[in-house]
Amino acid sequence: MTTSSQRPPHHRSIVSYVQRGERMTVGQERAWDRHWERLGREVKALPAGPVDFAGWFDRDAPVLLEIGSGMGETTSQLVAAAPELNYVAVEVYKPGLAQLLMRAEALDVTNLRVLRGDAVDLLTEHVAPDSLAGVRIFFPDPWPKKKHHKRRLVQPEFVRLLATRLRPGGTLHLATDWENYAEQMLAVCSAEPLLRNRHADWSPRPDWRPVTKFEQRAVEEDRISHDLMFDRIELT
Repeated sequence: MTTSSQRPPHHRSIVSYVQRGERMTVGQERAWDRHWERLGREVKALPAGPVDFAGWFDRDAPVLLEIGSGMGETTSQLVAAAPELNYVAVEVYKPGLAQLLMRAEALDVTNLRVLRGDAVDLLTEHVAPDSLAGVRIFFPDPWPKKKHHKRRLVQPEFVRLLATRLRPGGTLHLATDWENYAEQMLAVCSAEPLLRNRHADWSPRPDWRPVTKFEQRAVEEDRISHDLMFDRIELT
């Protein structure tokens, strides 16, 4: 099992983000200034070892990690709908995190914390094994060209890392609107011994997951979105 001090094979072959610009609007700057010190942290600046999520949230509650929260449209709604969770969003895009903080403020949520940086580094160095109640990855960059498929986030070594960080009974929830990426996700997760698919293949689309702009665009372009839900099992 991978520990917090061990990196999976070919660790740097996958990163959880694409570099984008950092210019923020006035509203985003204000939200960042108001909330970052209390609600946000830089992955690269975290002290060695696992994050003390209970201490950061000032309560002991199940921790759910969302990888790639984008501009926070759906994330803020999901956080507001699950006050029982300590909801952690990791995203590299600073304006996106600032926008998420704005949206969270508007919804008056208190159970959100945000991390800026690479989710691979976060999981490898700062999340304890068997600790997460769930991980969500909704509509990651599809890298649609075949020659770029190796850049996709959902690869065997990354899924193995995710599986070791989930506690037994924890859930990995994926969604994508690209058919061949959905098939790749299904194959990769099905091959991971620590994970078990809740369904024969695709999961029914949950009513509680808000429609993202990517999903809406997929509808307009006649692409079908797929959800997958895998549970972490306890190996005997």
